[in-house]
Amino acid sequence: MSAANLTRPLAGWRVLVPRGGKWGDAVAATLRGFGAIPVIAPLINFAGAEDPNALANALHELSDGQFDWIVITSATTVDVLTSQGTRVPDSTRIAAVGETTAAALALAGYPVDFVPGSDNSARGLVKEWPASDIKGRVLIPQSDIAEPTLVAGLSKLGFAVEFVTAYRTVGVPVTPDVAMDVASGRIRAVLVTSGSVARQIAAQLAPLPEATVVACIGPRTAFDARAAGLPVHVIAEERSADSLIEALVEYAEAE
Repeated sequence: MSAANLTRPLAGWRVLVPRGGKWGDAVAATLRGFGAIPVIAPLINFAGAEDPNALANALHELSDGQFDWIVITSATTVDVLTSQGTRVPDSTRIAAVGETTAAALALAGYPVDFVPGSDNSARGLVKEWPASDIKGRVLIPQSDIAEPTLVAGLSKLGFAVEFVTAYRTVGVPVTPDVAMDVASGRIRAVLVTSGSVARQIAAQLAPLPEATVVACIGPRTAFDARAAGLPVHVIAEERSADSLIEALVEYAEAE
């Protein structure tokens, strides 16, 4: 990627970054390094669980050592754990769906015991779960719109799975200026970081101009984007921001 930096292959490209906060700022900074003009326009946000008592009870049982495993599927869930002051006892092992989530856990002071090696997704986590593991009780705190893949997969493996809503995913309307820039083709590429983002792009910004490049953060997100009716031009090999930007850079260089 150092050579790509020298050529600035994204020079002049306006790239829609669909998440704000530290993640959006970091992605924007990396894009600028390749010559792009990032446009941060959060399309989703996160709100508290509709049933905070259920979450509080589950986290209390977790801290009390009543779960053998807790499975974390997003950095947002890590934020929920830290905001609640959640303690994970040594007797409870922690699984992360991918390296990005594992890094967020480590940064928050939670040790990670298992991360799937090749497929950073719920399906990959179930597929690569240690076969020798003693089946016990598992807590899965996720978004209210999370697919049942993880719960169903671990249940099939013989675990006693408890799902609890940790947060709600809500759509955020884009500004008229951003919508106009997308419709006019002024925005050259759109980053798609989740199925939720794909559905918001489809609802708020479709149909996209033919020249707009849609870049997805992994095969699962690409599947969700197509299901939402979006074209897909770029698919990152790994579910990480760096991999997503690298794939977009490779696409631009190929052009």
